Amino acid sequence: MADMKSTLGLYIHIPFCKAKCAYCDFYSLARSEDRMDAYAAALNRSLRDAASKAAAYRVDTVYFGGGTPSFFGASRLAALLETVFACYAVSPGAEITTEANPESARDVDALRTLRRAGFNRVSLGMQSADDQELRAVGRIHTAADTAAAVDAARRAGFDNLSLDLIYGLPGQTRERWRANLAAAVALAPEHLSCYGLKAEPGTPLYARRHSASLPDDDAQADMYLDTVAFLAGRGYAQYEISNFARSGYESRHNLKYWTLGEYLGFGPGAHSDFGGRRFAVARDLDAFLRGDTAYSEDTPIAPEERAAERVMLGLRLTRGLQAEELAGAEAALEACAAHGLAERVENRWRLTPRGFLVSNAIILRVQEALFTFFDKSV
Repeated sequence: MADMKSTLGLYIHIPFCKAKCAYCDFYSLARSEDRMDAYAAALNRSLRDAASKAAAYRVDTVYFGGGTPSFFGASRLAALLETVFACYAVSPGAEITTEANPESARDVDALRTLRRAGFNRVSLGMQSADDQELRAVGRIHTAADTAAAVDAARRAGFDNLSLDLIYGLPGQTRERWRANLAAAVALAPEHLSCYGLKAEPGTPLYARRHSASLPDDDAQADMYLDTVAFLAGRGYAQYEISNFARSGYESRHNLKYWTLGEYLGFGPGAHSDFGGRRFAVARDLDAFLRGDTAYSEDTPIAPEERAAERVMLGLRLTRGLQAEELAGAEAALEACAAHGLAERVENRWRLTPRGFLVSNAIILRVQEALFTFFDKSV
């Protein structure tokens, strides 16, 4: 049994959207509003059924993601959170987040319902401050909607607000990206997530990727480095490859993922890392509504796999890894440091912003060095 001091995150997936964005490969469904009540009931059952597994844990983060949770409706979200409070030991001061899109988050009364229910953080999908860029990827909100949603959230009592932005949008220039950053900062969020656009196979954007005027890798790299410098100069410290925050407002739920904390996911497409196993609910709404326990993945996590994960995730964070965690792999980072891609600060190794641009290659090199070290040690 887990020690009572062990903490647990809950992720609750809401797969409904008013419209599907051209770049989205998450499990989400448009034009399915008639199934929302049935889905809320199924989630409620799933939360209650899993509660006994978490009896020895304190839940310190709850995250409603999607899809578009704000489109699901404040009353349904509040009722699900009430189930969480009833069935789990939720820590005082737990971080409780809902994602929202601007077009469905402008109602102050609805946001007040969420705040009274216990939500204390909103992650708003701004993506761009340019209406033309938004339309190019199928977003249905405008820059004015974003400003209205931020104002509504503040009036409802939310003092922890995150904005999501995407760089590398069709036709986007460095100048337009900088203008988006300036517009986002002017809204005074506590947290910013800035992601490079990827044309994922199977999405509408992927099908037209050659004609969509997408900025190339070099242009995206310039936008990324601009982001780090611009936000640092305005009080937003980078703490992960794509995430920036004012002091004390780092996303505690996402840090749980990056530091290998335990979490349980609910709903089709949701992933879990719990009890030494990794499992994911199948991306099948019909099966979930029937109450079928269908998993697309369910495997134990081997020690060597966990060690590789620890390196991969630790090097995504700006605080990096302690030297002793790298065993025989320090030489790989020393080679990267010679090219300005990594640095050692006291007893910790971390990647530089330029290192983050090629982090996948660096992490692979470090993992290979680690496996070689372990093999020689056996």
